[in-house]
Amino acid sequence: MELPTAQAPTPVQQGETVPPVPSAEAAADAVDVTALLERGRTLATPVLKAAVERLAPPMDTVAAYHFGWIDAAGNPSDGDGGKAVRPALAVLSAQAAGAAPEVGVPGAVAVELVHNFSLLHDDLMDGDEQRRHRDTVWKVHGPAQAILVGDALFALANEVLLELETVDAGRATRRLTTASRALIDGQAQDISYEHRERVTVEECLEMEGNKTGALLACASSIGAVLGGADDATADALEKYGYHLGLAFQAVDDLLGIWGDPESTGKQTWSDLRQRKKSLPVVAALGAGGPASERLGEILAADAKNVDFDTFTEEDFAARAALIEEAGGREWTAEEARRQHAVALEALDTVQMPASVRAQFAALADFVVVRKR
Repeated sequence: MELPTAQAPTPVQQGETVPPVPSAEAAADAVDVTALLERGRTLATPVLKAAVERLAPPMDTVAAYHFGWIDAAGNPSDGDGGKAVRPALAVLSAQAAGAAPEVGVPGAVAVELVHNFSLLHDDLMDGDEQRRHRDTVWKVHGPAQAILVGDALFALANEVLLELETVDAGRATRRLTTASRALIDGQAQDISYEHRERVTVEECLEMEGNKTGALLACASSIGAVLGGADDATADALEKYGYHLGLAFQAVDDLLGIWGDPESTGKQTWSDLRQRKKSLPVVAALGAGGPASERLGEILAADAKNVDFDTFTEEDFAARAALIEEAGGREWTAEEARRQHAVALEALDTVQMPASVRAQFAALADFVVVRKR
């Protein structure tokens, strides 16, 4: 099987995840992405904390631990709360509609609640013991609390929007629920693919579009919807977010195999340990050639071995080397760049201030060139 054509891939150097992409606009170079992310976090966090405080004990403290506001003993903490890309996009999208950034805050909070609902459940389903350099909720508080708190966050997301009691809030809620269902579909696909010997690149992209693209699409448009944007504008911003999500996930897939644990907060070769059919793996298996065939034989044998505890670091490193030799790493890096370009093209149909467009472009660059 031949892989979908990617134009003239730039070689990926050892230790590098995705080579830098050129900025879509010169203006984007002047954007302080750190400040943009911090603005979204600063605007959303107080409202997010207020929503979490509604939960019945002990779910309120379990959720606070997950968000990094307290440690496992209940003491205040300044733990890593994540990159805050989604809140940044939500408040920025309000500006794309000509509204104040604050208009997008309920949307930012709702998207963060859904995103963290998925993280709580994903960590349990995947058996991940670490997230953001700390033990995951199920590891500290048990599987039952991880499930309950995840469910509670999902319900809160809809409450936060519907309490606005506006027509636009109803439109925003509809988009959020559609994205949430797609996210769940993507997780179901991801789990089912772990038990299949072969998955096509197209299937993998569909799964990642559901699992990651749908919610980033919602984040990129929900503030605009709350600000009164028409459906054509919201749809264009969703397209930007969807393809940005595919770029984001492609980079995550690279980090899931070759990422530095000190940066990612996860184990070495984490996706290989979980037998994930991520893009580099699927692309390598579909590439043909000796390395691809050897990789297929090894992974087929791995599928019959239920105990990965017997595997050494060298075993996982050998699998990663075959994936790279077969072209899976380079193809995935190029796919991240391609999706980045498509995302930026989607902005061309939206009338917005040049400064807002530059911030969307800068966030897209940040997503593709990162180490965690």
